[in-house]
Amino acid sequence: MKKNNGILIINKPAGPTSRDIVNKLNKIFNTKKIGHTGTLDPIATGVLVICIGKYTKLVNELTALDKEYVATIKFGVSTDTLDITGNILKEEPVKEYSLEKIKEVLDSFLGDSIQETPIYSAVKINGKKLYEYARNNEKVELPKRKITISEIEILNYNVNTLIFRVKVSKGTYIRSLINDICLKLDTIGTMQALSRTKQGNFKIEDSYTLEEVSNNNYELLQAKDIFAFETYELNDEEYFKVKNGNSLDILVQGKLVMIYKGEEIAVYEGKDGICKCYIMLNN
Repeated sequence: MKKNNGILIINKPAGPTSRDIVNKLNKIFNTKKIGHTGTLDPIATGVLVICIGKYTKLVNELTALDKEYVATIKFGVSTDTLDITGNILKEEPVKEYSLEKIKEVLDSFLGDSIQETPIYSAVKINGKKLYEYARNNEKVELPKRKITISEIEILNYNVNTLIFRVKVSKGTYIRSLINDICLKLDTIGTMQALSRTKQGNFKIEDSYTLEEVSNNNYELLQAKDIFAFETYELNDEEYFKVKNGNSLDILVQGKLVMIYKGEEIAVYEGKDGICKCYIMLNN
């Protein structure tokens, strides 16, 4: 087995949860230090960025990256979960739209907006997950958050279904976006399929199946493969400072610098003329 420190791009299949994938990887890599960087619903497929070993300290950084999806709307039906796996709440005849009308509606979502979190989600309110409120038929005020949609386009439309590509900020629920699209079209619909095709610079073409990972047919990415960090090799005196989390008196042109002493030690941040520890990787 290869060294268990790095970032792995998994092509998640439909069915298992993101947590299920992590549990399987725990066994494959024989470590509990594994985390994913953005939940995919069981129905969803595609890019699931996994951090292993010391790279679990980069989970928050990677979770914050923009994500790209290809989603399918099934018109004429609405469900309680906002996707095709839920209980049907309503059905009605399908309406037909021009491509110009659909494009107009999709384009209206470009930029910043406020999105309501779906009731069937793992977001916690007062220590309890929203889907627990839903399953217990308890009322709860759904939280809202600011999201940004930077790209959205029609890929295919055939009256009953619409397939579109969208690039979104962290925390965007595609199920909720689909629901909002249907509202603007004055119709009902639900998410029939979803694939995450990209997260940051991680592409689905560069991902591995669980079977490939099980057969040791994969490569782990390192920080130098992912981030446009400057790099800096420590001398012995500086290494002692870094081990104790102290700042460094070095010039940094960019915001972040990867600190080495034969191996990756830490990520430091240059700010206000001082280079301070941002993430310690080697402890």
